[in-house]
Amino acid sequence: MKKLPVGIQTFSEVINENYLYIDKTGIALSLIERFKYVFLSRPRRFGKSLFLDTLKNIFEGKRELFRGLLIEDEWNWEVKYPVIKISFSGGIRSQETLCKNLFYILNDNQKRLDIQCDEKEDPNQCFAELIEKVYEKYHRKVVVLIDEYDKPILDNIENIPEALVIRNGMRDFYTKIKENDEYLRFVFLTGVSKFSKVSLFSGLNNLEDISLNPGFGNICGYTQLDLDTTFAPYFEGVDMEQVKRWYNGYNFLGDKVYNPFDILLFIKNNHRFKNYWFETGTPKFLIDLIKKNRYFIPKFNGLQVNESLVNSFDFENLNLEAILFQTGYLTIKRELPLDMGFGYELGFPNMEVRTSFNDYILQSMTSVSENEPIRRELFALMNTGDVAALEPVVKRLFASIAYNNYTNNDIERYEGFYASVLYAYFFSIVVDIIAEDVSNKGRIDLTIKVGGRTFLFEFKVTDGEPLEQIRKMKYYEKYGGERYLIGIVFDPKQRNISRFEWEKL
Repeated sequence: MKKLPVGIQTFSEVINENYLYIDKTGIALSLIERFKYVFLSRPRRFGKSLFLDTLKNIFEGKRELFRGLLIEDEWNWEVKYPVIKISFSGGIRSQETLCKNLFYILNDNQKRLDIQCDEKEDPNQCFAELIEKVYEKYHRKVVVLIDEYDKPILDNIENIPEALVIRNGMRDFYTKIKENDEYLRFVFLTGVSKFSKVSLFSGLNNLEDISLNPGFGNICGYTQLDLDTTFAPYFEGVDMEQVKRWYNGYNFLGDKVYNPFDILLFIKNNHRFKNYWFETGTPKFLIDLIKKNRYFIPKFNGLQVNESLVNSFDFENLNLEAILFQTGYLTIKRELPLDMGFGYELGFPNMEVRTSFNDYILQSMTSVSENEPIRRELFALMNTGDVAALEPVVKRLFASIAYNNYTNNDIERYEGFYASVLYAYFFSIVVDIIAEDVSNKGRIDLTIKVGGRTFLFEFKVTDGEPLEQIRKMKYYEKYGGERYLIGIVFDPKQRNISRFEWEKL
């Protein structure tokens, strides 16, 4: 079997060193033939860099690398185009370091293309000069490929003033692309976030965003067909339904896809299920934003948003749902009917993200270094219907919450905070869970289905009769079988449960 290309982003290395390759060249050909200016947004570790390098080798006419691939007999290899490739890496924390980094990248391209630019002060003017001189030297229109176009900005997302300065600097740099349109054959940009054309691409008003174009939904990632065919020898004896639950589910309006990083490391680590992608980095600012805005965590699954929201990223008004979608923590579960307005229902893509994200939130909210014992205990109690033993476990859970999590903006009086903590625990044990479950009488705060039983939770802060509300509204009528009604009252002074009542139907 071929070697696994873990972390390999250079197309020539994949081919020459006999690494396994999922053929994306047919999609690349379609892209090149249909568009001139293209933008692609995908979460980190999704194969954007490898696809961009594949384009580079196509335009440079390196036919020997494409033997047996879909594009080999469809592309004119005699026509070779000069390629300017820009890839951002390393930390850029100021306008000054941005300028130095841009010159480093541009100088590298000058050496590779045997060009000498006169401009030494302004990287934007140097970029424009490079495009024109490359065109003049090679008598061919130029291809510009920009990988991780937004990394210098996102590296500073926790320092918004600096991020805005760098964003403005990047905008001036990218403006030179449009100004040199006459010299360009093809332009392709990749990134995680989708800044509006007004804020970052004011000069590239004809930039084609294919991020949610169904024809290019599979441009990055592995499909189920890939796993069932090309990857089949690597999965002998593996429960493929379990693999699907753990790692499949990303939806960009094509086929559902797997993150390549997950699949490659799952195989490399002898089929051990683990949160490989999630461990590569979860920005702290996301959790800070959730806590600051008192976001009701149960709403993350089944979240309904309009199309403009998932296509936007605005530093002056950070939208948590947009960030979570673009960074890969949420994905499209379904398109909403037109009569509801054009948009999408979002949710966690798979078990890896669902459990890891909720566990990450729990660790940030509580002082418990390891949530697994409580999680296992909760699952065992729910699975056996031992609701009477649930109260002390939940009390222990809330007793573990760090004091400073209660002192921000009177959060102790916010019912959603308590519900979010419980939700995160239950969601991380992979039970069938419905937040704010709707019946013909209203909404029940939390519904959990496990072991053939249904548990209906109603929460209150300080006062109220949660169990009585469940009885009165008859939320349980939509379910059959063994049902448990559970009413919980939280006391903000004790910062814990003050009343726990339940009954079985």
